[in-house]
Amino acid sequence: MRGGMSFNKLRHIGKLIGQYLPACKTIGCFARVTDVARKTDRELGTLRDLGYTGLSLGVETGYAPSLRFMDKGYGPEDIVEQARRLDGAGIGYYFMYLAGLPGAGGGVRGAAASAAVFNQTHPKIIGSSMLTVFPESRLYQEMQAGNWTEESEVEKLEEVRTLVERLETPVWFATLGASNAVVVQGDLPKDRSALLAKLDAARDPAREQALRQYRKSLPHL
Repeated sequence: MRGGMSFNKLRHIGKLIGQYLPACKTIGCFARVTDVARKTDRELGTLRDLGYTGLSLGVETGYAPSLRFMDKGYGPEDIVEQARRLDGAGIGYYFMYLAGLPGAGGGVRGAAASAAVFNQTHPKIIGSSMLTVFPESRLYQEMQAGNWTEESEVEKLEEVRTLVERLETPVWFATLGASNAVVVQGDLPKDRSALLAKLDAARDPAREQALRQYRKSLPHL
């Protein structure tokens, strides 16, 4: 599995930004949990000093069976450990969650497990997208082989609802991107009731066909 940029390359880029764009005070990156793990504490501190303070981590889930099935290369305990190291380095981070990974019958269980993991961390934002399976994907092949069954659209919304209900760490939560037919956003725990009310209104089983048609109409994300 290929890793992200090396510390030396990130440091070089950070220095160039500081030299040529001195007004830029924050550098943002997309990263995997394993990318953080490959950096020492001293390297993380150096990157923080260079302005790397906006890290988007595609954790996708904190549910161990889904992390294994999707070959993510890390477990729930690694999410907690690397988030702790980012906290120690003073690097702010954001989590990207992907509703639907547990598959049919597992959404609520996966969300509850994810919330238990995320509650041990301090992300500034948790952005939730919804899994869309395209025919050219490896996951589609797993579906065809009978190894995984996609959640219904209503179950995906129930999964998101469970995540919102169980999150206790103070965080801005939002459903982000075109993959979400239902958009909710707000501060947790302050806005929990409003977010849950909107999700409850949306997860009517009678809407399944319309929600599924929306997903089928997505040419890309």
